[in-house]
Amino acid sequence: MKYLVTGAAGFIGSHLTEALLERGDEVVGLDDLSTGHRSNLAGFEGDLELIIGDIRDLETCKRAVAGCDYVLHQAALGSVPRSVADPITSHEVNTTGTLNMLVAARDAEVSGFVFAASSSYFGDTEVLPKTDDMPPRPLSPYAVTKVTCEQYVKVFASLYGLPSMGTRYFNIFGPRQDPNGPYAAVIPKFIEILMRGDRPTINGDGEQTRDFTYVENVVGANLAACANAEAAAGHIMNIACGERMSLNTLHKLIADALGVDLEPIHGPPRAGDVRDSLADTSLAAKLIGYAPKVTSREGLQRTVDWFKSKA
Repeated sequence: MKYLVTGAAGFIGSHLTEALLERGDEVVGLDDLSTGHRSNLAGFEGDLELIIGDIRDLETCKRAVAGCDYVLHQAALGSVPRSVADPITSHEVNTTGTLNMLVAARDAEVSGFVFAASSSYFGDTEVLPKTDDMPPRPLSPYAVTKVTCEQYVKVFASLYGLPSMGTRYFNIFGPRQDPNGPYAAVIPKFIEILMRGDRPTINGDGEQTRDFTYVENVVGANLAACANAEAAAGHIMNIACGERMSLNTLHKLIADALGVDLEPIHGPPRAGDVRDSLADTSLAAKLIGYAPKVTSREGLQRTVDWFKSKA
């Protein structure tokens, strides 16, 4: 089979690309390298066709998807704070870019289109766990873009017959996740800061919780979605571990794994952030047979070990 992975040089996209190549599939990668890095493809870049291009350009999307059986659409401009600072660019990349990819995939008559949705869809609802059919309550421009894309995915399935679906991610982490920059995710950022002997900053009291999900679980979910594209078409499925962890606990686990004793600094809460997050993954289990294979704690140890090996 031939797959198009958008955002192939990114954190999740590179893991998907590597897994597909390892099982013998043909892969086309599309990435503009604005947030992805070619270093994420080290060791297997020569085994794929890498197109350096922007999903905001429809013709680029059409060229990339030509001849592909499946599309794993990971490309996006992530980060809630980034979208708060620049909502227009987040909209252009995430919403217009996804619409371009859906149009290109429809015209190419692919067998399955998997969109990387986001748990930011749920906003700050107090109901836990968060079920797939809850109404959206986006708190940031980033969340609005992802909610809008979910609707496009559903419409393309019902209106055009494109087997399109969404895998709604909850705080994905793992090797190759970028620890640098103002919009870095919390786990690689904590690891990097603690490894150099500094104290990380936690926004708020640290008792906010997240359903941290190791990247290997996401790879399995995407491949399972492709294998069950007809059954899953038109659905958006939560992909997570189904367990939650506070940022204070996260900090302690990382510090213990690194053998350091450094208390965090607590700063003000961050605008647009949700308080608690926990996923119900029963729909994904029913439609595509999803079950997380790596717990958040096991994944955290693997991730710390990887960062230590690269130090």
